[in-house]
Amino acid sequence: MTACEVASYLLKSCKSLQEYESFMFGSSLFGVGSDFDILIVGPSGEPLNRLKAELRLAGEELPLDVLYMLPTEAVETKFVTREKCITLKQLADSEKY
Repeated sequence: MTACEVASYLLKSCKSLQEYESFMFGSSLFGVGSDFDILIVGPSGEPLNRLKAELRLAGEELPLDVLYMLPTEAVETKFVTREKCITLKQLADSEKY
């Protein structure tokens, strides 16, 4: 699957992603590597538990490497900018990747 196809699949199959900022980063954006690097930014607690369960199911179909961050962590580390993360929504809507 391409990065676009993976993004579309995740957005459709993981309904809890609507409550989070979700990104793809790394070599998977360029069709290189053996897994898809996903960043999830948002609150912890029960919503995150639901999302993790949904992503576990999706991970049975796809080779996912998922990183979770609280919003403050994402801001403090500048991870999204530094790693050139692309939102899953952008990828799902794009033919570029």
